[in-house]
Amino acid sequence: MSENNTPSEFPLEKKNFMLIGIGAATVIIGFFLMSGGGADDATSFSPDVFSFRRMYIAPITILAGYGLVMYGIIKK
Repeated sequence: MSENNTPSEFPLEKKNFMLIGIGAATVIIGFFLMSGGGADDATSFSPDVFSFRRMYIAPITILAGYGLVMYGIIKK
């Protein structure tokens, strides 16, 4: 049995890891944007739950972060 001793090349480069890291940080920022501002009393209504930041900005930020992570994995 002869073994091929050629070194295998790692499929991801430095720029891929940078994109994955930036995407992961973007996802974390999106989850921080979505948190906080709940009602003090469980029986009372708090309109802060439906703020523009929580309903639109945070989910778009999270999806953009996941897109960046996927792009960082796929990009060659």
